[in-house]
Amino acid sequence: MRLLKALLLGLPLLAVVSATAAASTSSGNFGWDVGITDNARYGEWFFGVLMWIISGIVIFVFGLMLYIMVRFRESKNPVPSKTTHNTLIEIIWTVVPVLILLALVAPSFKSLFDQDIIPETELTVKVKGYTWHWQYEYVGMEDQVEEIISTPLSREDAIAQGREYLLATTAPLVIPSDTAIEFLVTSDRNLHSFSMDPFWLKVDAIPDRINHTWTKVDAGAEGTYYGQCAELCGINHYFMPIEIRVVTRSDFDKFVASGGDLASLPVETNDLGIQTAALEK
Repeated sequence: MRLLKALLLGLPLLAVVSATAAASTSSGNFGWDVGITDNARYGEWFFGVLMWIISGIVIFVFGLMLYIMVRFRESKNPVPSKTTHNTLIEIIWTVVPVLILLALVAPSFKSLFDQDIIPETELTVKVKGYTWHWQYEYVGMEDQVEEIISTPLSREDAIAQGREYLLATTAPLVIPSDTAIEFLVTSDRNLHSFSMDPFWLKVDAIPDRINHTWTKVDAGAEGTYYGQCAELCGINHYFMPIEIRVVTRSDFDKFVASGGDLASLPVETNDLGIQTAALEK
């Protein structure tokens, strides 16, 4: 009876895990947004590898449990074994996990280094989190483009414009594609986190401290992308969306020449509207 209950509980769970892994694999991105930077694509590949390893471990453990429950069930072993340990098995279950972790060191460190080591960049953007909005400033272009104050659209304005409430903002950050961009990130008073999944970009915004990261969006990936503060920054945490408009370099130059007039940008014909996985409906 206990074996039957264990099977009834364990097998459906194993089926759900396997189905989830299969569905994630068929989608190609394991629930993450489609990456539009080299770092994002590498991260997606690495998460795919981790998903296969985790799925294999889960299937192996459940299979081992099933074997033990069947092979050593009470009806077949009225006199239980008094074995207390097995040296070979203990070595195996210690060494194998260590080898798996060591095999993951190189790719995980590569991902960290690729984000942390900033190459020569062509544009620097200062990002500052306030209570409750984001402020963007193009370093070295202050006399050409004023700082951008980006606050979420009200529910009424979002509905009127046919845009997503708590994703769309009054003024997006505009950046060029195929351009290495450095972000200097800080905060006014609260702890925030500047996060944009499609760029594989996430960095804490800390008062009185400047953190930096970088990105380079693929040419041809122009569009509007959405992110969100990834830090529980306070009562209006949900009121800190991030909207970034990626345009071609020529369109960005026109934007700068116009003094930061959003009307100078071309009308989007393919609003990608990619948003963080946590905000997907």
